[in-house]
Amino acid sequence: MILLISILTALFILSGWFGYRQYLRLEHLNQRNVSNTLLIAMIILTLLSAAHWIGIFTQAVAAQITMGLYTMATGFFLGIGIKLIVKKTRAGAIGYMHRSFWIDIAPNLIAVLLVAYGIYRTGILTFGPFSGIGITSGLSLIGFGFFGWTVRIVPEFRARGILILDQFIEWKLVLALEWYSEDVITIDYMTEEGKICEFNTSIPPEDRKLVEQLLSRRIKEHERERKKVLDKAG
Repeated sequence: MILLISILTALFILSGWFGYRQYLRLEHLNQRNVSNTLLIAMIILTLLSAAHWIGIFTQAVAAQITMGLYTMATGFFLGIGIKLIVKKTRAGAIGYMHRSFWIDIAPNLIAVLLVAYGIYRTGILTFGPFSGIGITSGLSLIGFGFFGWTVRIVPEFRARGILILDQFIEWKLVLALEWYSEDVITIDYMTEEGKICEFNTSIPPEDRKLVEQLLSRRIKEHERERKKVLDKAG
């Protein structure tokens, strides 16, 4: 039991560090990556199920592997959630973020429900019965709910830059903006690796003037810094 707890603790710390360092970002997810990941996961689960069926893995070993996977998910989501809070703090106050029930309130409600169900799943609220899978699966739901509470599906235009999903773009890296349509704006920016990228976001027509003034002012304020970054990038 002590050995199992030690292994689970190590997995939690390592996966938490992996999430905090953002070795896997939401921007890296595309149809191909997601499909490949799901395919690999299905193959691994199939092999594990087959190994359990033919007797290579006992029920106890299968349960321990499942606990390990839940623990890794818990650490990863808690790590990336904490990193997002750190980014929000460093990014400064919000200058503009499109708010609505479905964008702002509904995701938070879902996150709270996930956390609440995760706590229930651990068995704490019912004072048992406790099981390793129940506790670790509950903790993974809590971690995922915490991550869902910290991430936003719309850009946050903050004092020091733009926070979009789990990526922070400093104002000096924002290159230009243009209106793709009446209510969709395209923002060109440079990554820290020097790659030119862009993203589109919907802006309500009544906020168009406010957003355009805000972005234009921020881009102008960091013009000198941007020039140095571009010169350095070559």
